[in-house]
Formats: sequence, C-alpha cells, structure tokens
Amino acid sequence: MISIYTWLQHRLEEEYDPVRMLKQSDRGSVQLIRHKASGQRFILRQFTGNPEVYYKLLDYTCPNLPTVFEVASLGSENLVVEEFIAGDTLGFLLEGGLFSPEETKKVVIQVCHALWVLHSIGAVHRDVKPENIILRGDQAVLIDFDAARLHKPENEMDTQILGTTGFAAPEQYGLSQSDIRTDIYSLGVLINVMLTGEHPSKKLAGGKMGRIVDRCTHVNPQHRYKNVLRLMEAL
Repeated sequence: MISIYTWLQHRLEEEYDPVRMLKQSDRGSVQLIRHKASGQRFILRQFTGNPEVYYKLLDYTCPNLPTVFEVASLGSENLVVEEFIAGDTLGFLLEGGLFSPEETKKVVIQVCHALWVLHSIGAVHRDVKPENIILRGDQAVLIDFDAARLHKPENEMDTQILGTTGFAAPEQYGLSQSDIRTDIYSLGVLINVMLTGEHPSKKLAGGKMGRIVDRCTHVNPQHRYKNVLRLMEAL
C-alpha cells in the first residue's frame, strides 16, 4: 500500500512546477512551486524533524499565519504544502531603516495574534525573529514552524536545542523546557531590534517600550508577561 508521503510526492511532481528554491540547509528546503492548472503559487517545505505543529495547523486559519494545506510524513522526513505569502521579510525591511514606535506596535500586536493561535493549541514557535515575519502590505504574517513544538508539561527541558542566537530565550539552551513565555522573550528582542537595531543587552529602547522589552526579556520566565494578551495590553 502506497504511503500518504509517497502519494503526495507523486502528486506534487505531476501537478506542480518548481519556481525557485528559497532556502536550503542540512535540515531541509523551502521551495516556491506553481500549480500547473491554476497558476497559483504555494510553498513546499521538505524537512527532517517533528511535524506535529504543522498537523495541528491544518485545522486553523488566521490572517497572521500562512494556511497549511497538506502535511505528510515518512519516518522523520516531512512534506508541507502551505500558502505563499507575497511580501518582504521584516529582516529585509530593517536593512533599510528602523521602525517607529507606532509601526513597531502594529507589527508586534499582529505577531501576538499569530502566537495566540499557536499557544492556544499548545504550541511554542521558538524562532520568532525578523526573517520569520513577512509584511504583506500592512499585514504581518508569522512563518516557519520547523522549530515549533507542542509543550509537554511532563518534560523538564527541550529534547532538541533549536532557535536563533540572540532571539532564543535562555531556557532554549537546555535550562528548562520552552513554553509560551519563550516566545514572549523573542518578542521583546524583536521590539528592541525594530526600534534600535540592537539586542537589548547592547542598547535598550527608551521610555515605555524599553520597560516592555526589559520585562519580556527577563532571564526568569516567571517575571515575563504571562501570555501574549498581557503583552498586547501593555503595548
């Protein structure tokens, strides 16, 4: 009997044309593909790892998250077909200049909406950073759930260290298990980078935004905002 993974592989080869490779690493690749009949573009992710969050997202839609259409796994190998988000990454836009406090608030609140969905299904993104946020017009979309995990209360620490240096919370380095406050930490770094271009340890944003960043990035997760709703209220 043919596996769902092999079936999806064959269907992708027959019904879609590759457009271009967007990202490739030891863990996998991200490719832009086009449906031959409709011309519609999609993202094809092929990666080695844990696909549990992608499977959960099949049942959810949110304007600040890409829609996940199909997921198939064979052992540790995974295929994901998701919505193509046309726009520029926040990382690219930051190369052209910093954001105002109002612009920063607007983007971060929309990222909080995306994280609220993830957190409500028990998932932690674990890699919130400018390169994983696409601005589609004035809409911020959080992408890339390859490092995301479902929180498992019985575990004392993460089974695999994943995340981006500078944006990753201290607990992601094996001190304890990641939870929703891990993403709060990354949001604090994100706010600071958007306002100052620097990590808060090097240059902290001024005024109220600086106080918000300071609380988000506290080493002890218990001293951070309890959830993204509290952070949104503060913003």
